[in-house]
Amino acid sequence: MKITIDSANEALYLRFHDSAIMDSEEIQPGVILDYDEDNRIVGIELLNMSQQIISNIMKNFSIETK
Repeated sequence: MKITIDSANEALYLRFHDSAIMDSEEIQPGVILDYDEDNRIVGIELLNMSQQIISNIMKNFSIETK
């Protein structure tokens, strides 16, 4: 596996296989899957990493105001 971090664009790319990318699909905002010719996932790109990390952390907390 190869991991690439682009801090300027807040992107993380996980590459699982060296196959040519034949198709890509954004499965939710900021999450893109890359597929090879056999429709296997060969890469995952995560965009806006700082926003996603903060969002995921906040999901685990309950905020109450008085």
